[in-house]
Amino acid sequence: MKTKWLLYSISGLFLCGLGLCIFGESIILKISNDFNWFYLGTFALIIFNSGICLVAEATILKSQIRVINSEK
Repeated sequence: MKTKWLLYSISGLFLCGLGLCIFGESIILKISNDFNWFYLGTFALIIFNSGICLVAEATILKSQIRVINSEK
């Protein structure tokens, strides 16, 4: 269970950062009047929200691990 928490937390943080980086690239495309900024921005939003979901799941797992450890 601890490895699952570690995997969720690290991959969630990675996806959040990746989503923000791609969002920055879509802002650059919007400034240059390229309409592909919309598709790239949507993709960035999907990636960022996936990262948030994984971090939230890791938080739930961490609280479950603490409850299990306190019962021992």
